[in-house]
Amino acid sequence: SHIGFTIKQGGLVVAIYGVGSIVGAYIGGKLSDKFGFYYIQFGALFLGGLLFILLGQMQTYVAICIVTFCLSMVNESFRPANATAIALYSTPQNRTQSFSLIRLAINLGWGVGGALGGILAAINYHLLFWVDGFTNVAAAFLLLLILPVVSKTQQVQTINSTNNTITSSAIKDKKFLWFLAFLVLFACCFFQLFTTIPLYYNKILLLSETTIGILLAINGLVIVAFEMVLVFTLEGKKPYATFMSIGSILMATTFVCLCIPTSQTILLALVAMLIFTFAEMVAMPFMNSFYIGMSNEKNRGQYAGLYTMAWSLAQVIGSSGGSIFADSFGYIPLWLCAAALCLLAAVGFKWLQTTHE
Repeated sequence: SHIGFTIKQGGLVVAIYGVGSIVGAYIGGKLSDKFGFYYIQFGALFLGGLLFILLGQMQTYVAICIVTFCLSMVNESFRPANATAIALYSTPQNRTQSFSLIRLAINLGWGVGGALGGILAAINYHLLFWVDGFTNVAAAFLLLLILPVVSKTQQVQTINSTNNTITSSAIKDKKFLWFLAFLVLFACCFFQLFTTIPLYYNKILLLSETTIGILLAINGLVIVAFEMVLVFTLEGKKPYATFMSIGSILMATTFVCLCIPTSQTILLALVAMLIFTFAEMVAMPFMNSFYIGMSNEKNRGQYAGLYTMAWSLAQVIGSSGGSIFADSFGYIPLWLCAAALCLLAAVGFKWLQTTHE
């Protein structure tokens, strides 16, 4: 809007970003296995920062689309490398807690970044790209200063030679592929939090933007306050797939709650948000540990890359598909459909546990 393009053109740019993310996740996983995760993380952060700054200078629509694709591809290549790094820097005993700690950092960054972004945009939109670029570059050099260097040779030497049951290729691991299929169902519903749920709160429940912002902030604050404690309490009590299944059932409950007719709309929105948040906290940290346990240091990048691709694919399908579905059939049918998909994912995760133990 600021430089004269339509909302439809902006939506296409977001879609291009999603496609670039899928490509980047695959490339990042491959490169992590080939060259090691350490310098892939540095390269993704450094080059991503430069591309953020470059994107802010683009004025033509074609140029914006091309740079956006390159930016998302480079940015998303960081995630599989980072997941591989977390697995190596942690131990099997504290791995889930380590992933949970990363999620805590992401939620803190999300909260601070959202507020800072609003302030910068009010001053000058170009500041968004400059600040985002420099924070990326700063993170790259902070990585070099703080994290111990791990070479590709060291990465491979940490393979547990006693684990001979692990498939050499992620693509050939049927259990992992089924896991990704159920993950996409769960994630498509999860991404309604950032698209159709706020729209429902505003258009149907008639909540103000400020109230909706507070409800979304509660999601992040509850995760920061309780997820580490919850994960520490649950870790080791039951198989990972059980917690993934329970989290999926809780998320289904969220969508059923949104179907309840009531005059207490703020209370309904708050209860639904809290259930959604606990569903997220119960399921998502254990998803990371579940797939990491199926990989080793030689192929972990492949697993992390496909895992990241599944989330990116779900973001594209869930964000656009949910909006189109709501526009065509209404929000209540969408919530019932989302609840059904979550229950299907819950059954799938439980099946993985009982069938592939």
